[in-house]
Amino acid sequence: MTNQRRLISHLLRRSGFGATQQEIDIACENGYDATVQSVLNPGESAHIPDDVIQRYHSDMHELRYGDSSAAYWLYRMISTQTPMVEKIALFWHGIFATGYSKLNNARSVLNQVDMFRNFGLGKFDNLLLELSKDPAMIIWLDNHDNHNGSINENFGRELLELFSMGIGNYSENDIKEASRAFTGWTLGNVEYMAMRASKDSIWPYGRIAWHFDYDKSDHDNGRKTFLENTGDFNGEDIIKIICNQESTARFISRHLYDFFVADEEPVPQWNYTEPNNPEAVDELVKIYFDSDHNISAMLEAIFYSDYFTQSEFSRVKCPAEIVAGTLRMSGSIQSPSDKIFSSGNITGYMGQMLLNPPSVEGWHEGTEWINSGALVERVNFASSEIGDITNPGIRSLVSRVIESLQVDEPNISSDELINTCTDLLGVAPLGDSIKQTLINLLDSQGDFTQENPSELENRIVYLLSFISSTPEFQLT
Repeated sequence: MTNQRRLISHLLRRSGFGATQQEIDIACENGYDATVQSVLNPGESAHIPDDVIQRYHSDMHELRYGDSSAAYWLYRMISTQTPMVEKIALFWHGIFATGYSKLNNARSVLNQVDMFRNFGLGKFDNLLLELSKDPAMIIWLDNHDNHNGSINENFGRELLELFSMGIGNYSENDIKEASRAFTGWTLGNVEYMAMRASKDSIWPYGRIAWHFDYDKSDHDNGRKTFLENTGDFNGEDIIKIICNQESTARFISRHLYDFFVADEEPVPQWNYTEPNNPEAVDELVKIYFDSDHNISAMLEAIFYSDYFTQSEFSRVKCPAEIVAGTLRMSGSIQSPSDKIFSSGNITGYMGQMLLNPPSVEGWHEGTEWINSGALVERVNFASSEIGDITNPGIRSLVSRVIESLQVDEPNISSDELINTCTDLLGVAPLGDSIKQTLINLLDSQGDFTQENPSELENRIVYLLSFISSTPEFQLT
């Protein structure tokens, strides 16, 4: 594999959910620079139209169940032609964690994900403003119970602690003053909506639709002192002050490095541990301010950096990455089907139920994705998909393996075949002990030859499936 092809494959794994060999071919023709720009400027999101999906999912309009809503998003990850849009939505979903379990209204969480698609690559200020008006977030963190004279601090606290600045960069009084500024940011006709929610049924009409409402009469117009700034602040003013803080720039920079470059320590430990690459974080902080808080500009700097190009296989795939990436590779879901519903549940078995994070902290990532139960699910899912030659993507992959081998050679070495398969699967070079075990196993089955195409195909599929069960396959 050429250096350019390896680098572009790495970029497409990190900025999306992997790519087919045909997609990598096109990207290589365009070059790395053009591919980066295409990733960061995706244009209109391309995916199967919703009216087509509705033929297979009768609850498409309201998406009233959490499971079917998660399956719908997974289908977007698999079928989209603009995977960066879905990847950035997944990134923000993990930070601004909002769950179906409390809301009991999956459509509202999907609407929030759609907001991440629309604002996730732009100015951070705009994203925080939209988040503060988002009905799912308002219910999730109880801001509809945040009233003038009787504040609820949940949203104000998490806005500072988990969404922007991180622990240790604000005071308890700042939380109270921020909460005062967000009084009146609520849902339209909230009492009636609460009554409806307690009495409605999912079938046949789905859940009620929530919408943001600014209740001027319930807003605290008094003077507030927040992060050493004093004024008659409203929520917009608080967001502007937050986004101009260096601690915010550093917090977001570290999140971007953690998700797109290499695994960091879990977020709760960030107040006590230095970043893995302090120089990279410092550079991203500078770009945050130079670009007027633009997320795309920060990602562009990441994708062109040496620390990114040298970071292959330094992150553990999250369940959504392993499921969506494997399904994109196998090509087993070419159109909406019942299989996407079961696949959506599989991410939950692996520890990441989309649209339903375990708490406001989201998921702890990195090596915490790997435990004995989750690893069994990951291995079984990947090896089953990749070990099925009836899947069109696997059939194409096997053909690629055969084409890439030296057809003039009557025999093919096990070592050569393993290297070819790991390259095409986008897997890290296998460890010495695993590779030697695999070589011994393949050699015990006799020589690989071109003389019996059917046998060669079956042995290649077996090899691909075996590689998908190795620890190296868990990395991206």
